[in-house]
Amino acid sequence: MRTGSLGTFDSIVLAIAGCGPAYTAMAMAPALIAAVGFAAPAVLLYCAVPTLGIALAFRHLGRLDVNSGATYSWVARTLHPFLGFLCGWAVVVATTVFMISSTQPAGAATLSLFGEDLARDEGLATGVGLGWFLLIAALVAFGTRLGARARAVAVGGQLLLLVVVAVAALTRSKHASSFSFSWLGFGHFDAAHSFTAGALIAGALYWGWDVTANLSEETRRGRGGAGRGGLIGLLVTAATFLLVAISANVLLGPAAGADSAGFLTAFGDAALPGVGGDLLVLALLLSTVATLETTLLQATRTLFAMGRDRTVPSFLGRIHPERQTPMMSTLLVAALSVLVLGLIAVLGTGFGILEDALVGIGLLITFYYALAGIAVVVAYRRELLRSPGKLLLLGLWPLAGALFNIWIFAVSIPDMNTAQLAIGLGSLALGLIPVTVARVQGGRSYFRPRPLNPRDVQAAEEALEGAEPVTAAAGGRRDGVLTDF
Repeated sequence: MRTGSLGTFDSIVLAIAGCGPAYTAMAMAPALIAAVGFAAPAVLLYCAVPTLGIALAFRHLGRLDVNSGATYSWVARTLHPFLGFLCGWAVVVATTVFMISSTQPAGAATLSLFGEDLARDEGLATGVGLGWFLLIAALVAFGTRLGARARAVAVGGQLLLLVVVAVAALTRSKHASSFSFSWLGFGHFDAAHSFTAGALIAGALYWGWDVTANLSEETRRGRGGAGRGGLIGLLVTAATFLLVAISANVLLGPAAGADSAGFLTAFGDAALPGVGGDLLVLALLLSTVATLETTLLQATRTLFAMGRDRTVPSFLGRIHPERQTPMMSTLLVAALSVLVLGLIAVLGTGFGILEDALVGIGLLITFYYALAGIAVVVAYRRELLRSPGKLLLLGLWPLAGALFNIWIFAVSIPDMNTAQLAIGLGSLALGLIPVTVARVQGGRSYFRPRPLNPRDVQAAEEALEGAEPVTAAAGGRRDGVLTDF
């Protein structure tokens, strides 16, 4: 367990892995194209702008408070401890549900390398995906990570494969339509292809980069490096999504949204006949495995911070004496995931419930993103008028991101079914039980937070300038840094 184990490059890789470009393209791009047609690039572009505002909020809040709980701590210290706890709860629930929902696609992607018939076997795909998940959970729990080089290869490989196929699609002589700059404007939105419909989908595309904030205690120059890595990773991911959307418009046109299950294969084979489909399936596998790891890290780091503050059972905030990792948090998330998958298989409810779960967690994501955008404005409120740059980067842009997420939250609810609402709003409401119990028990300093003060940043950074890097184990320190790296 060593501090300074991650640099800015590692944070960038983790942010991209968290977004999972290839996995997200398979899951969301067809739905986006079906919803808005040729306007898909415009939706991706304009939804990236407010999301960057949230990334700015994470970066600047992270400079004030280096904490593995991220929004769990920041919102508590700027707005209210109850809201901060619900942010942490939302992160844990959303990441856990995502891991459960991603297990089967991971298995299907693996099996599709050996034959499409195998990939269609739901039970076999779930078993293989569960094997991947348990392997990753073991690596995280026992402190043996997927090496930095291995993760970089996985992320770089999927980006390279996506870019190669996208460029090939743009240069094919046979295509459905010619590129037009109007795809980046508002001219293609109409009653059948509304911006709102596209934004509801695009909002979920840009999730996962914030894992860097939960690893800030393990990042060199954690007050700046983690936030910078998340911001750059989000920019790289947005550019990749935009390139894929434009190339899909050119090569396939609106027909790209007709078959969500076979989108990557159809797109790849049309761009590079014979090999393109297999290349994108490989990219999907790399993406899914890397995303499972980063999502598990985000869940366990948040649970550790909550356990450390004793707002959840304190054993979740303990570290293994030999492995020096949050073993109990990891085992709990892994066991819960396996239990839920087992119940779905045994009860025969079908894996369609997992699709509802993915929609439902969108409410959780917009909830904690919106509060982060508001929190940074509150924390820096006395600094906003000192310069136009601070007003924009610490105030207006993050606030725009918060308002965007509030809007997504509000307009999503009427279109959700009962299961989706139960998973989204119901799970959030359940978070009121443990936070109320912790508050009633008393003795938790979390409920008496020290407000964030921007003036503390300069002093802290000046202290860091003269500090020697710490490489020894943190031992039993309350503020010890946990790492799988």
